[in-house]
Amino acid sequence: MRSNVRVRIAAAISLMTCASAATAFAAETFTATALAALEPVQPRIIEWRRDFHQNPELSNREFRTSKAVAEHLKKLGLQVETGVAKTGVVGILKGGKPGPTIALRADMDGLPVVERTDVPFRSKVTSTYRNETVGVMHACGHDAHTAILMGVAQAFAAVRAELPGTIVFLFQPAEEGAPEGEEGGAALMLKEGVFERHRPEAAFGLHIMSAMRTGEIGYRGGPMMAASDAYQIVVKGRQTHGSRPWGGIDPIVVSAQIVEALQTIVSRQIDITILPAVVTVGAIKGGIRNNIIPDDVEMIGTIRTFDQLQRADIIKRMKRTIDGIAAANGATATFKLDDRANPVVSNDPDLTRRMLPTLQRVVGTGNVKAIPLVTGAEDFAFFAQKVPSLFYVVGITPPEQNPVTAASNHSPEFYVDENGIPIAARSLISVAADYLSGAAPATALK
Repeated sequence: MRSNVRVRIAAAISLMTCASAATAFAAETFTATALAALEPVQPRIIEWRRDFHQNPELSNREFRTSKAVAEHLKKLGLQVETGVAKTGVVGILKGGKPGPTIALRADMDGLPVVERTDVPFRSKVTSTYRNETVGVMHACGHDAHTAILMGVAQAFAAVRAELPGTIVFLFQPAEEGAPEGEEGGAALMLKEGVFERHRPEAAFGLHIMSAMRTGEIGYRGGPMMAASDAYQIVVKGRQTHGSRPWGGIDPIVVSAQIVEALQTIVSRQIDITILPAVVTVGAIKGGIRNNIIPDDVEMIGTIRTFDQLQRADIIKRMKRTIDGIAAANGATATFKLDDRANPVVSNDPDLTRRMLPTLQRVVGTGNVKAIPLVTGAEDFAFFAQKVPSLFYVVGITPPEQNPVTAASNHSPEFYVDENGIPIAARSLISVAADYLSGAAPATALK
């Protein structure tokens, strides 16, 4: 009797092992098929990226970019939604086999930056931002993100008969923030019901990053990128002649005192050994002539935090500091937070562990690195609040260059080593294919 039980148990274990092996084999086979379909598309990804780089568009103004994306997806036979969150595009690819639904996301907008690289396809575009004429540049890599996702969509479309599930391709506008008075970005896509319509069970995204060398991938489970709050301070004084400062109240001097004092909030008032934080004044505008002390000065800036209680404490201290300094000088000041704040980008720990072997397979175990907290912000965070998500970074600084001194994202000298773009594309298609086909279950990982 005991012998028969042992035989049955052994047979059951054998069947389970065989089933697991079959699943793993099927996953590897499909991923390999998808990667093979991607290879002939890689040159086009570079072409698309260069075209978008030479023709950047600001947030909520991505008309040319979204048109190119929509036309491409339609040619692939995807179901396409346009005008999502103003200029966003959503493509839906239903596979020939049953399986889960996932979302893959790329952002499309450029920045108000005058490009100073010497690439032949550098941007010479100008536009209007905050009522000023500005240069426009893809200084954060969104041109590459868009081109990569277009290539990934083409590869998966080529193997749709073998695709186990559905992929929702999210081409998102306004990641850098909608213009004043407008809504936009991931939050607006969700508000308009993109996840309610398509119900993905997981979401994936990547960001190219100059802080890592080409061939490296960075990840972090749990909180990864900071919450971001934009703020405005308006200091009101009283205008007077520049030769008679005692005849008025100088808002420029008051603003200078406020700028200095705000820096002490992070450096002297909160415990940054727990979690980091940043308070930055990004722009100051006031006055028109050398001999006129103006009525008011406007300042705008950003707050970066990783914890809601810390965020609330910093905001309280900022308001107290601003009001106190203004009152001490006989001025008044208003402090206003933009209500379109980004939450923390938080990767699902189990999903991160599950997909880690996939990323390691793409670039090698030694080139996949756990990274420290990033004080940059990303509105992919809104998607990650709704479903388990993984957002990771891909290096694009040439191996011979020090990434510490390389021009950072948002710099006019931001440079993309295009050898990193195929790596990014392979990583995204591998992550998606492995997840859909059930590869690398989280329980199998340490």
